[in-house]
Amino acid sequence: MASTLTLSAENEALLAHQCAVSKDLLHAPGPDFLDRCFVPGGRTPQVLRSLGALYGHGRLGGTGYVSILPVDQGIEHTAGASFGPNPMYFDPENILKLAIEGGCNAVATTFGTFGSVARKYAHKIPFLVKINHNELLSYPNKFDQIMFGSVRQAWDMGATAVGATVYFGSEDSNREIVEVAAAFEEAHSLGMATVLWCYTRNNAFKTAQKDFHVAGDLTGQANHLGVTMGADIIKQKLPENNGGFNTLKFGKSVPAMYDQLSTDHPIDLTRYQVLNCYAGRIGLINSGGESLGDGDLDAVVRTAIVNKRAGGQGLISGRKAFQRPFAEGVSLLNAIQDVYLDPSITLA
Repeated sequence: MASTLTLSAENEALLAHQCAVSKDLLHAPGPDFLDRCFVPGGRTPQVLRSLGALYGHGRLGGTGYVSILPVDQGIEHTAGASFGPNPMYFDPENILKLAIEGGCNAVATTFGTFGSVARKYAHKIPFLVKINHNELLSYPNKFDQIMFGSVRQAWDMGATAVGATVYFGSEDSNREIVEVAAAFEEAHSLGMATVLWCYTRNNAFKTAQKDFHVAGDLTGQANHLGVTMGADIIKQKLPENNGGFNTLKFGKSVPAMYDQLSTDHPIDLTRYQVLNCYAGRIGLINSGGESLGDGDLDAVVRTAIVNKRAGGQGLISGRKAFQRPFAEGVSLLNAIQDVYLDPSITLA
């Protein structure tokens, strides 16, 4: 399906950037991505079939890129705050309808959502069941992802994939790593694909000057840990700064990480994230971020351009789509997909 994308001047300027790290070092997305990067590895035929279903669905089906609608914010951010702007999404069926009408590869949501509509929709769009969450009713709030169900339960509901979050850097990160790695092993044994939300969480990561939760070096290392845990796709926030290891004075770094492997440009920072996903052998999808109103369309197109030119495989964008009228949400999802369908937007 052809792209009908119109770019703002600011987004158009991103097309001229040349990356510090050559695209020749990457395993680039493409129609043959699964054959090149997964068939030679250790994934079973059942997992390959699930990955094929996910990469083969929707408007981006067969391109090597993915567009996923994630709606777990009712648990992570409270249902009222998430669905208050558009109360139709208190009814979980409308989440599935938006993903299907929006041409997404998959819909990522909760055990509760899928449990209420699975029989009606399991054959219409790939399910990505989010199996753990940070519930927001504990006071004071804490960084603690806990399991809300089992991998077998996701499989019974017809899931194509399971997703989970690890808060790397938090007090509970060791437990989360062990739990999620074991869950991903079970998911693979049942033939499902795996997607890991590789988020950093530690109060010390946010200083008066910068929020290093979105630093290229910290998020890149989180990605590297995630692919080592068996994730088939990595979800990460778009990087906004760099130098977290140096400023916070922990971990290990070398000058080349900042002056040869990256720059302050968002495409270079994101390419460093891709490098840490085994140079693109495991796909990087960036999150679309919160909805800020009228500027959402330009913002999400910018994020998609940065991701694609860096070597990423797509966006997983929720609030910008479901916190607005249904038709506008569909148009926003289509605008994301149009970036990946546009042949003039190439690897930097």
